[in-house]
Amino acid sequence: MSLRRTVMIGFGVWCLAAGAAPAENTDFDLVDIPAGMARLGDAGGDSNEVVRTLQVPGFRIMRYEVTNGQFARFVEQTGHVTGAERGERSYVWTDKWRWVRGATWRRPNGPKSRIDGLATHPVMQISARDADAFCAHYGLRLPSDVEWEYAARGTDGRRFPWGDSGPVADDGTRKANFGTVECCAADNADGFRTTAPVGSFPQGRSPFGLHDMAGNVWEWTSSRFPGQASDRVLRGGGWGNNPYCLRTSYRHGNPPEISLDMVGFRCAADPL
Repeated sequence: MSLRRTVMIGFGVWCLAAGAAPAENTDFDLVDIPAGMARLGDAGGDSNEVVRTLQVPGFRIMRYEVTNGQFARFVEQTGHVTGAERGERSYVWTDKWRWVRGATWRRPNGPKSRIDGLATHPVMQISARDADAFCAHYGLRLPSDVEWEYAARGTDGRRFPWGDSGPVADDGTRKANFGTVECCAADNADGFRTTAPVGSFPQGRSPFGLHDMAGNVWEWTSSRFPGQASDRVLRGGGWGNNPYCLRTSYRHGNPPEISLDMVGFRCAADPL
């Protein structure tokens, strides 16, 4: 399934208060990504996937997506209230995107759902504003669109984080947590109806050793979507998407104040 644009109003960015010291982030397993020439885009993809080569400075990025457990600790430390909890719109995928009142990161699929026992699964129902707040609290930031794509595919322009072949291996095992091969619905062929614990698909690691850069949840970036200045770029595809959306060059744009049950994030940082 392809995420569809949802029109919302309002914009803002959460940040640290002036002079606030960032909290410790020693358990985030930040991977050093060396500077290099990145081959970006896909000639066979969407019109915004322009093929180009760019020099990308070095940076650091989390090996795994931010988990429910990590986000719960952040909320405990800061008292942060997410946009969904404040009444901003949150969406749940069924046969299409539906606004569900009461869907939050604690109840990502609606009021009757729970995250009990899912501490190592990626957090969902997080807006770009919420992701900004989390990263800033730990002295980090969201990756840019270019940084994310470079971290996912390396220097050789591969179609997926693991290479050019699709997400289903010859023996039928899957290299990512995604939906049906034909667009578009959730399924449990990979063992998980929705999210999986982060790092559950080691065959799908990126060239730099990053997990879940395809599938599990979409990930917010800090960049604006081409031609849609009010939208933020999302990357990576999620648990309900088909392989087309798992490609390293594929991007989607959404307003930064909405949240969905297929969207999370990981943080990045400048080099030490």
